[in-house]
Amino acid sequence: MSIELGRYGIWRHAGGLDPEFAVEAEALGYGAIWIGGSPSGDLQLAEDMLAATERIAVATGIVNIWATPAEEAAASYHRIEAAHPGRFLLGVGIGHPEATSDYRRPYATIVDYLDRLDAAEVPVAGRALAALGPKVLALAGERTAGAHPYLTTPEHTRQAREQLGEGALLAPEQKVVLETDPERARAIGRPPVRKPYLGLRNYTSNLKRLGWTDADIADGGSDALIDALVAHGDAQAVAARLTEHLDAGADHVCAQVLTEGWTDPLPALRDLAKALDLV
Repeated sequence: MSIELGRYGIWRHAGGLDPEFAVEAEALGYGAIWIGGSPSGDLQLAEDMLAATERIAVATGIVNIWATPAEEAAASYHRIEAAHPGRFLLGVGIGHPEATSDYRRPYATIVDYLDRLDAAEVPVAGRALAALGPKVLALAGERTAGAHPYLTTPEHTRQAREQLGEGALLAPEQKVVLETDPERARAIGRPPVRKPYLGLRNYTSNLKRLGWTDADIADGGSDALIDALVAHGDAQAVAARLTEHLDAGADHVCAQVLTEGWTDPLPALRDLAKALDLV
């Protein structure tokens, strides 16, 4: 893996990111920013954040295969890599079947997309693949730098490392709420899990592979499921959950901070950085 992501990063939807956020994240000691929410194929946001900073890496989590042709993603990759060598990771993924009427033969579609990235000379070490199940995890290890699982648990990370073997990147996302009252934390964390993810079968199938039941998934998710998917507590407790992913075999874990009313996550990220000894 040629791109240094560090041990801890930040995952945030593109609409909540800008160069000023990147400068602050770098100053706090985070190793990478993951642009979520299927960013546009020109990836101008990634370039702008890299231009404003000196060290922090930027990754996409993820460029959607259905929305952005491989050739467009490749052109953006090469433009960014030329300007900021070794600091950009192109994360791509198939998304979920509910998002497009064209969703068919998903595995073959991913393979075709990676073939086209090969043809456009995007290096294996410069790209990663969204992956949850064993087949796509194996593909991530064979055809890309590694896997970027989303909406998972440390147990999934352990199983994913066994599937990937040593050497491949494993960079899961972990939702977090810095709130010590469990009921209030769940009230913040449940809505963005319930909608859309508990209605999308690629995510619910993955949860069932991990042993969660239909009853756990129903009605917005059981308290136990929400607690597993959204780490909560004080900064030390949340930091401990992130570290569980590393202990389970992750190389890097990116925290998605959820806040009440979608307020600024930087105060929580500052507290978390201190708990992680980043600053």
